[in-house]
Amino acid sequence: MDKFKAIETFVRVASQGSLSAAARSEQVVPAIVGRRLDALEAHLGVKLLVRTTRRITLTREGAAFLEDCQRLLADWADAEASVSAGNVRASGSLRITAPAGFGRRHVAPLVPKFQALHPQLRISLNLSDRLVDLTGEGYDCAVRVGDLPDSSLVSIRLADNRRLCVAAPSYIAQHGQPRHPAELAQHNCLSLSSEASQSRGWAFSVPDEPAPPASAATASGQGRPRQPGARREPARHILYIKPRGGLDCSDGQVLHDWCLAGHGVAWRSLWEVQDDLAQGRLVQLLEAFAAPPNGIYAVLPERRHVPLRVRLWIDFLRQHYGQPHFWLRPKDAPNAPASHNGGAGEIVKQS
Repeated sequence: MDKFKAIETFVRVASQGSLSAAARSEQVVPAIVGRRLDALEAHLGVKLLVRTTRRITLTREGAAFLEDCQRLLADWADAEASVSAGNVRASGSLRITAPAGFGRRHVAPLVPKFQALHPQLRISLNLSDRLVDLTGEGYDCAVRVGDLPDSSLVSIRLADNRRLCVAAPSYIAQHGQPRHPAELAQHNCLSLSSEASQSRGWAFSVPDEPAPPASAATASGQGRPRQPGARREPARHILYIKPRGGLDCSDGQVLHDWCLAGHGVAWRSLWEVQDDLAQGRLVQLLEAFAAPPNGIYAVLPERRHVPLRVRLWIDFLRQHYGQPHFWLRPKDAPNAPASHNGGAGEIVKQS
């Protein structure tokens, strides 16, 4: 028995919850995974896992052994990196998932570059707009855009993501521009109908109440004195609006194409529409009500020890996403909107 390989397999099965998921990530058949676990349990003389047709659970001995194994594998990965002639190299299998549109533009082009730096690494990229179950389906890392649902996953913020309300000049010429988010009810809104859609709606930042004159604020003892006639900026809150219209689609690229063709108003990410804004093919609407940026995240299954290959991949993404020119085509750089960078590296434990 290859003890080290058996330990790796045990940790993978325990973290992913099934033999089939572990087998897919190791690119072997489930029977091989089962034989490794049997040999490890026979060698140790204890039962580590209780296996049924529906689920796998750790025994008390298995839970204690798992923590030691995770620490052992993490220490081994660090030891390998420290003696690799000054170059940290990853090996093994890395399974990544990302949204289809964003993944095509800003994840897929980076994967061959990362693999060229780590030629011993096998990388599998899944592009899907459904919410992938990282643990159940055996993925090491997901790249996700926008507000994240509550879960037991761990998120690392890589960059900011701005969402804009946009329309084609032809649509504006025919239907006019909304002046307040509430006026979107009078427009044909192109909405995303999929698991990746924004469950709360389109987000806008709107003032709570009109700001009182500076003299009134000073008279009531609130705030510092201001110049005559000056007004305080009113407090703002986020308003969510459920879009309504005659068209919706589960594919963001189709919505983008419909918007360009003048079929309605869309709420899209800056990374998707910035070229069209720079070239005048789309116009930003309700700019004064634009919500603060949300994020672009690397999302990991909850684990105490993140594999070296995953840590290096996240660092690679952060390095590229932190460069303003990464988000811009060279011809658009002089007139392009503000870049996405900022806020990178923030680690968020989702509860």
